[in-house]
Amino acid sequence: MILTDTHTHLYSEAFNEDRDEMIKRAMEAQVKRFFVPAIDSTYTEAMLQLEAKYPENVFLMTGLHPTHVKDNFKEELNHVEEMLAKRKFYAVGEIGVDLYWDKTYLKEQQQAFKHQIKLAKKYRLPIVIHCRDAFDEVFEVLESEKGEGLFGIFHCFTGTLEQAKKAISYNMKLGIGGVATFKNGKIDKFLEQIDISNIVLETDAPYLAPVPYRGKRNESLYLTEVAGKLAAIYGLPLNDIGRITTENSKEVFGV
Repeated sequence: MILTDTHTHLYSEAFNEDRDEMIKRAMEAQVKRFFVPAIDSTYTEAMLQLEAKYPENVFLMTGLHPTHVKDNFKEELNHVEEMLAKRKFYAVGEIGVDLYWDKTYLKEQQQAFKHQIKLAKKYRLPIVIHCRDAFDEVFEVLESEKGEGLFGIFHCFTGTLEQAKKAISYNMKLGIGGVATFKNGKIDKFLEQIDISNIVLETDAPYLAPVPYRGKRNESLYLTEVAGKLAAIYGLPLNDIGRITTENSKEVFGV
């Protein structure tokens, strides 16, 4: 069985003391494919170093995270464009809208989101969406860009069944992580109504650790807890969850 972590910040400062050991622990638990989202240009070099060290296992994205859309966002978008023109990436992400911390840059966040969707279409790449307290705003942009060339993953999906179906209608798979294991996470109550062909696994490490590690630093090893929860929800053997969700990830990322 191979498990695929479709969203893990392996370059995070949270792993500076034990990054290689953390990756080894995950691999020993059969988590062998790591898709690494971008935040902004300050992390690019660390991401490239990770890929160079683990070329068979680490797959990079490029993009500007919505919480890092500030006054200099056009410079950051230029960096994304330069990186896409220079080398291979597997997705444009994570991109989207986040209104949890600050609503000051909503207009700029939506502008950056739309621009990066167009870049993804140009390079025939999937997008990986970050959405926090912003379903309406994200769906507004997706509606304007729907159709041929729009596909990807709705990362860390935490919405309702109706919102899940809407996300899927835009050719998105749902990234399911630690929230599915939370007592108040809610998505576990309706996930069985979503065909598993629309599901991929993720950790969002170092954030959102699943039960029984909730509140601690998350790491890709804990993807096994998420897979176990989905096995219970769908009534499928763990091996089937690993196989199906990995195949789903290949469909999105092409690798």
